[in-house]
Amino acid sequence: MEAEELHQHRVAARFAALDQDGSGYVSREDFTTAARRLLSEFGTPYRSDRGQAVTLGAEAFWQGLAGIADVDGDQRVSREEFAHGAVKRLHDNPERFAEITRPFVRAVLAVADLDGDGRAETAGVERALRVLGVEPGAAARAVGALGADGDGRIDEERAVGALARYFVVA
Repeated sequence: MEAEELHQHRVAARFAALDQDGSGYVSREDFTTAARRLLSEFGTPYRSDRGQAVTLGAEAFWQGLAGIADVDGDQRVSREEFAHGAVKRLHDNPERFAEITRPFVRAVLAVADLDGDGRAETAGVERALRVLGVEPGAAARAVGALGADGDGRIDEERAVGALARYFVVA
């Protein structure tokens, strides 16, 4: 596979991870759907503190993505806008990506932190990734890399960094 073809394949995979309904666009509804799926999977009530954190984190992620990628202002991000706007801008400024994803990552980790120690269990994070549409093998590999210290836990900094690397890889 040539470099450009590989890049396009990676962009398509990253876009598909965000396009929860398969409409060909990423929209606020995709982030709302992701939040609802997570809350349902973990039995977390919407009106609980954790439920609200997931919902607000998903909205913050959407607002950040739309702010850097929705160039035509139609409140949805096409694959082209994603590839030419978001991926390039995030590659040029990965700290911005961490900024827009941190509230969602923090909330997801809190839901996956089943014992309340401030670090989500690897099994919970793998479950969350699968709910978000990540293929089971890829979810297991990602969690294995995130939990590399072998304690069975994943902290926020490591998760945010991994997500940023995933989305900004050229």
